[in-house]
Amino acid sequence: MPHSANIRKLYAFSFLKMALFPMAIITLFWKDQIGLSLKEILLLQGLFSLATLLMEYPSGYLSDRLGYRFSLSLASVLGIAGWSVYTVAGSFSGVLIAEILLGISYAFISGSDSALLFETLRAAHREEQYTRFDGRMTGYAQTGEAVGALFAGTIYAMAPLAPFLIQIVVWVLALLITRSLQEPRQATEASTKPALADALTVCRYALVQNKRLRYAIVLSSLLGLASFFPVWLIQPTMQLAGVPLVWFGPVWAGANLTVAAFSLASHRISFHLGERGTVGLYLMLIVSGYLGLGLVHSLWGFLFYYLLTAMRGLQGPHLRYHLQREGLPGTRASILSLKSFLFRLLFVGTGPLVGQCADTWGLYKTFTALAGVFALVLIPATLVFLSHLKTAADSSVPHPSA
Repeated sequence: MPHSANIRKLYAFSFLKMALFPMAIITLFWKDQIGLSLKEILLLQGLFSLATLLMEYPSGYLSDRLGYRFSLSLASVLGIAGWSVYTVAGSFSGVLIAEILLGISYAFISGSDSALLFETLRAAHREEQYTRFDGRMTGYAQTGEAVGALFAGTIYAMAPLAPFLIQIVVWVLALLITRSLQEPRQATEASTKPALADALTVCRYALVQNKRLRYAIVLSSLLGLASFFPVWLIQPTMQLAGVPLVWFGPVWAGANLTVAAFSLASHRISFHLGERGTVGLYLMLIVSGYLGLGLVHSLWGFLFYYLLTAMRGLQGPHLRYHLQREGLPGTRASILSLKSFLFRLLFVGTGPLVGQCADTWGLYKTFTALAGVFALVLIPATLVFLSHLKTAADSSVPHPSA
């Protein structure tokens, strides 16, 4: 199996799936063009997460059974449809339809690309290098988002719908790539059990039988949530601080390049710091980032957001390695989808509340409160995760020179 060609195509798909030209200005588009409040914006994202949530585990299970290439191609088609709806949306309901289509699209991507990467490496007997390749894939993804964001403010100022039209072209290119991917032999496995019973068996293994996997899923979901709130709040925060509109694209690009850089360095940093040092660093970056956003009200206060994007880059490849290592063949996309399911469930339950706090208390007080909340929640979560790791010899990440 030409695994190197598959990996290059996965890099290209990662770049395109995150080359989101509207993202750097999407909150402004919702506020200024559609007329949504911050509460409605967080509600919209909660409903987006709900759509993703409902499809998250079923899509992962279908990916394991029908093929990762099939799921990625279907996701590309749904992406084309979702961004097309955006070009004619003029109200909350229109945006909601677009977001639901995009939510289902990302549900089919979730886990499928990472599982295909792992199985491609496994077919070449190189699975121990997964963290390094996953970091590169994340690096390409965030570089794609940085490229998409770089001139987003200027394009938006010229024509508010232009970023959405460009996005449709991006997803057409993504579809061409996914159609050319190759499925490694035995990457997907048939089961003699009925589909529902088989899906429940995977859930029971991940959430009940394998404690290391369970607590890795919980910690990864909480860290994902910590990095997700500022995505929707940083743009109005910058607007409040008087950051010029033309800066929005470069600032967003810088945030994504930070994710890319720390994703590429993730395997080295986790190797040198060890498990305790690495998860401790996550906690420090989260609390410092939220406190900075809450307490520093100057033009340059948005730089504290980069602490959270650095954490996002570090934790992704590191914790996905734990999830992939503990997963069984034929269940990898399902397990990654379970993690995304829990993350989406947490956001659905908390996102509208955070939006309400931002509308009522203001953005700065909300960020300060979130610093305290995440400190209280993440300290026990990290301690439980560490206590259930394997022995030091078994749980160490691959040496960066591997």
